[in-house]
Amino acid sequence: MRTVDLIEKKVERGELTSEEIAFLIRGFLDGTVPDYQMAAMQMAIVFNGMTDREATDLTMEMMHSGEVVDLSDLKGVKVDKHSTGGVGDTTTLVIAPLVAACGGTVAKMSGRGLGHTGGTLDKLESIPGTQVEIPLDRFRRIVDNIGVAVIGQSGNLDPADKKMYALRDVTATVRSIPLIAASIMSKKLAAGADAIVLDVKVGSGAFMRTREEGAKLATLMVEIGRRVGRKVVAVLSDMNQPLGLAVGNALEVREAVELLSGRIPEGDPLYEICMLLGTKMLRLSELAESDAEARAKLQAALQSGAGLKKLQQMITAQGGDASYLCMERIDALCKTKEVVPVYPTKEGYLYAIDTERVGTAAQLLGAGRATKADAIDPSVGLVMKKRVGDRIRKDEPLCVIYSNDPKKTAVSIETFLGAMTISDEQPEKRPMVYDVIGDAN
Repeated sequence: MRTVDLIEKKVERGELTSEEIAFLIRGFLDGTVPDYQMAAMQMAIVFNGMTDREATDLTMEMMHSGEVVDLSDLKGVKVDKHSTGGVGDTTTLVIAPLVAACGGTVAKMSGRGLGHTGGTLDKLESIPGTQVEIPLDRFRRIVDNIGVAVIGQSGNLDPADKKMYALRDVTATVRSIPLIAASIMSKKLAAGADAIVLDVKVGSGAFMRTREEGAKLATLMVEIGRRVGRKVVAVLSDMNQPLGLAVGNALEVREAVELLSGRIPEGDPLYEICMLLGTKMLRLSELAESDAEARAKLQAALQSGAGLKKLQQMITAQGGDASYLCMERIDALCKTKEVVPVYPTKEGYLYAIDTERVGTAAQLLGAGRATKADAIDPSVGLVMKKRVGDRIRKDEPLCVIYSNDPKKTAVSIETFLGAMTISDEQPEKRPMVYDVIGDAN
């Protein structure tokens, strides 16, 4: 078998066999398939795609390229949730403890953020003392004791994905639905999940810019799950504005605590997406027979304070200072040298938001990374004061910026204002959720 022949086969729109995919991935890892040939193959996949069977075989080969976590000794259905990434997305810090408070088993491994703001791990590390690089035996003990833990991915988890993604990043082959699906699903499956709820973001602040792209990705990931015997549900949600109002690590932790403390009402976008994702997690965990029953359980855990208590227990178990996770102390995590309101230059209606640019405004303050080596300032970021469709007046701020550097503040304000489109016309209201793909029954 020759790599060049397999590249040519895919260039000619041929379908790779399971054996050919295994040859490529194993050869890429051991060095017998060089970078330039794998780059050529990935470019051929970008242009000519893969069948569902090919994408599943690729996922499984990547999954088994390193350590596969066995969580079978833990009780219940091990359920995970993954977001394809967005701005102001703090859902994990809300729904992981809420689902655990309802009896679920949430054993989650996350990656670090690269881009707008930090990932879930960076948000957790904004709580003093919190450890996310935890040995697997301790991870299992925490989940077994309290039902939830969120840690970093094992160093040997899915090495094929790490190596392939590094190559995709420098060869303009990131935007391929089969490659994205295999990357996400191979990591989730290697991390030991029995069931997975996927939040596929669509819009100006998401990787998938159109609803059609998002639906294709979501459908393929659900199909991969079905083919390998996992229960998977995908929610297609809007990211044409930040999901929560907070954009920044400690600021997003504060918003999660506000929600778990009952300070954010029903109907709020963050509240509703958390309830929907949590509902599907409980259904896949076989802890509710209907969506209505699952939502009622989640709301009861929220109203009783059980969800917040579970988050505090998780942080304590992971070495953090959970005393910050209450409304009396949470502001201490968000202290910066300056807090600057940003006012609009004209009046009208907030017609549209370039959500990616809002994320960039936070990143410029130090809330995110341009490269993996960049350090994050956990306290900085911004809090939106307006949503799309709101009336805009010059004496009412669009957002408030939390900054530790006046020079960065000025650049961030300019970037943020460039993300706002203010019009005399009020826009049509967008749905928060476009579709739910997969069956939770």
